[in-house]
Amino acid sequence: MPSRPQFDPLQYALRRYQECQPALAFRATSREAALAWQKELRAKLAELMGGFPASCPLQAREGRAQRFDRYTRRPVVFASRPGLNVFGWLLVPRGRRLRRPALLCLPGHGRGCDEIVGIAADGSQRAQYGEYQHDFALQAVHRGYVALAIEQLAFGRRRDAVARRGEAGASCCQPAAGSALLLGESMIGWRVYDAMRALDYLQTRPEVDPVRLGAMGISGGGTTTLHLACMDERVRVAMVSGYLNTFRDSIFSISHCMDNYLPGMLKWAEMYDLAGLIAPRALWVESGTQDGIFPVAATRRALGRVQEIYRVLGVPGQLGWQVFRGVHEFRGTRFWPFSRRVFNWPGARPR
Repeated sequence: MPSRPQFDPLQYALRRYQECQPALAFRATSREAALAWQKELRAKLAELMGGFPASCPLQAREGRAQRFDRYTRRPVVFASRPGLNVFGWLLVPRGRRLRRPALLCLPGHGRGCDEIVGIAADGSQRAQYGEYQHDFALQAVHRGYVALAIEQLAFGRRRDAVARRGEAGASCCQPAAGSALLLGESMIGWRVYDAMRALDYLQTRPEVDPVRLGAMGISGGGTTTLHLACMDERVRVAMVSGYLNTFRDSIFSISHCMDNYLPGMLKWAEMYDLAGLIAPRALWVESGTQDGIFPVAATRRALGRVQEIYRVLGVPGQLGWQVFRGVHEFRGTRFWPFSRRVFNWPGARPR
């Protein structure tokens, strides 16, 4: 029997990673070559996600608005695809009637979209931003944006019956993501398409400037935000909190929810290559120095690779980032001035 039996699956997987030679890794040295690379990788990414269905009518239904000091909040429901609806909270600043930029807000694992609009676990309205996501949809509306916070599939109101009998923060990602994979699709693809439909809905709203749209999210919401911005060029700015990293150092080698996985992805590209699909549109990335599931050192390495793609495309100023002292949490402080510049929007003073 060998003295050092090779039983460790992670060490085996890491050796296999070293053998990977992604066929669509970024190698372009000119703008024209970079644009051609983006077109090819974007098509491959859509295939790996499982593709998208034909569009169906939104059939949007909106509930009564609740008034707060500086904004209104109303529930909305719209169709993503036949047999599947999306729930969300639409937050609109009070005051002068004008068309504003809008941010699609995508929560990470937790209680769902209530957790980013200031609704506490007991149903009351929080007096201060709270929990690890710090009510970033509420932060957006306080800064003058229209914010649409949607319930990601398998969170909150969009869980299966078994998960709904558990704690409010219990998801049904594992069985739902497994079902998607068995169908040849993916949870990332399902959530991205929901987000695309949310952009469709925002473009119907009279308060929204339909050409000034952005998306933001943390953790699992950052996953959807990044992949949405890869696929949908209506997203003029993507804010990815607590997610951008390398597959090798995070998703590949640290235990994550199954909703993070696209079969065969490493045959084609690393995460930083995907982030390069967002250029020349704006991308903001933030990471905590003590994030235990998306290690900051790998985030820094990934950002270096993304910088190169933005440089080749001639738009280095469209990429921004913040590394802050903290854990896996939303911070956002430097994103807000960045977004105002992208949208050419004065915004409003936060509370």
